Amino acid sequence: MIQSVFILRLPKNKTIVRCLVLLLLSTSVYSQSRPPPGSKPDHVIVTPRTVTLVRPVSLIKRFPEKRTATVTYPVLGGSLNAAVLRKVGSLLEIKNIFDSTLAEYRAEAWLTELGFKVNYNQNYILDLTFSQNGSGAYPDSQTRHFAIDLRNGTTIKAPDVFSADKRVALANLVNRKLQAELKAIVKSLAESKSDADEIRIAQEAQEPLEFTVADLDNFSVGASGMTFLYDAGYPHAIQAFEPNGSYFFSYSELRPFIKRESVLGQFVK
Repeated sequence: MIQSVFILRLPKNKTIVRCLVLLLLSTSVYSQSRPPPGSKPDHVIVTPRTVTLVRPVSLIKRFPEKRTATVTYPVLGGSLNAAVLRKVGSLLEIKNIFDSTLAEYRAEAWLTELGFKVNYNQNYILDLTFSQNGSGAYPDSQTRHFAIDLRNGTTIKAPDVFSADKRVALANLVNRKLQAELKAIVKSLAESKSDADEIRIAQEAQEPLEFTVADLDNFSVGASGMTFLYDAGYPHAIQAFEPNGSYFFSYSELRPFIKRESVLGQFVK
């Protein structure tokens, strides 16, 4: 059998060699990153856009340190279905995040900064966390989370993805992690020899806390699992005792609870 042998003769100029190597590598990476021909887009392109709000002169005179505030919000693009893209964009308008418009943020002195983080953006799921911080009588911050089904442009709720007859069991599973964290907080206070009143206050604040079925709507979707989110709502004076409120479960752990026909079903099949 006759075999053909091809010999590649590289130029002696090292600069030309480097350019050829980089060209070959970039071509390879590009070809690997392109979606297969005919495939449907399963994500959106998220571009951050930042605006600086300059407050009215009358407000600046009263709060000179609050002259401006910075707002960064997502601008969506890509080749996703146009109607769905518009629906998601409408859902993520500034006024729908923390119930304030840009004009209202500008007219008030509280806000310092608002921004967002993309947690997941593939497999027809867009997961984002928005955060804002500012100060009034004292510094404060809030977060707002969105998990969106990119097949229809709606937020993903517990009834959409968890079997009806399994939600109580799932809530109990998450609640066990919450209660374990609450016990750990009290134990840490005791071990650090905190004041008896502090321990008592921490314990009293924990008494009404329980993760229930109603809390299952608030979760973050990731590549390897989901994180259930719980806001204890402690007042500023005792926020040092507040639980973190983030409880992760792998998809293998969640397999018994997830509807196979839902957007999360792809992770447990």
